Amino acid sequence: MKLGIVGSLAYDTYSTPRGRVERALGGSATHAMLAAAFFTRPVGLVGVVGEDFKDRHLGFLRQKGADLEGVARVPGKTFHWKGRYQGDMGVAETLATELGVFASFDPRVPASVARAPFLFLANIDPSVQSKVLDQARPRFTLLDTMNYWIASKKAALLKVVRRVDALILNDQELRQLTGEAVLTRAARAALKLGPKVLVLKRGEHGASLFTASGVFQVPAYPVGEVKDPTGAGDSFAGGFIGSLARSGRVDAAALRQAMAYGTVMASFNVEEFSVDKVGRLRPADIRKRHSELRKMTQF
Repeated sequence: MKLGIVGSLAYDTYSTPRGRVERALGGSATHAMLAAAFFTRPVGLVGVVGEDFKDRHLGFLRQKGADLEGVARVPGKTFHWKGRYQGDMGVAETLATELGVFASFDPRVPASVARAPFLFLANIDPSVQSKVLDQARPRFTLLDTMNYWIASKKAALLKVVRRVDALILNDQELRQLTGEAVLTRAARAALKLGPKVLVLKRGEHGASLFTASGVFQVPAYPVGEVKDPTGAGDSFAGGFIGSLARSGRVDAAALRQAMAYGTVMASFNVEEFSVDKVGRLRPADIRKRHSELRKMTQF
């Protein structure tokens, strides 16, 4: 096993201007794993679900390349998020967050995941992320977070940020974390916190990669219609870390290639609701879109 992913497995209920879903399969770890598994298998998942989590969904994840040894099934309800998107769907409005068994998530990292050279710590409590790092020995760790943790647990977050190799954020989160309004200055400030790599997710404006040696930017792939942005950032992260795990490298060329694959996986994610599009992708679809993105960015 080359890659482990720690995060939430959840059910999501939400609406967008294009429709609505009820208790659809979701969660940061779910979206990231489905994207990453196109590049490396198995992907070790670490998370927790309740008694209501459907067997068919566990079977689906296993079929798509997940190793579920690290997923605990405990009494109680699975994490359930309710929200809605309006207008350009740039920001989700949270209507309810029912943590269920996720509220007491105490990760137990299997040996197979602990030995994996690549690790993605998806958006969860930074104290939980720290517990995972206490049990694992990755060569390269990517960490995601969100504005809630930056506001409520910044000290704990900064401690775990110092222990990882790469940080993935959006514009708002980067500004909030560093206190810098200008993104280039904010990126430099973030790199001083410990990580060697910063990945900046910018939605329809693409994504940026910052390291000590320079900046690389990739545009968003122009999809015909955005139906559902839920999980797009996690799909990007999954494609990014999955590409690195497949190559086994983290040099400048590998990081740039990973940015392209992250962009491709996020573009598929937004075209349909939940995991519907990514769940039925074929490797040929990814190769074709990656080739198209390459042509778009050559000059």
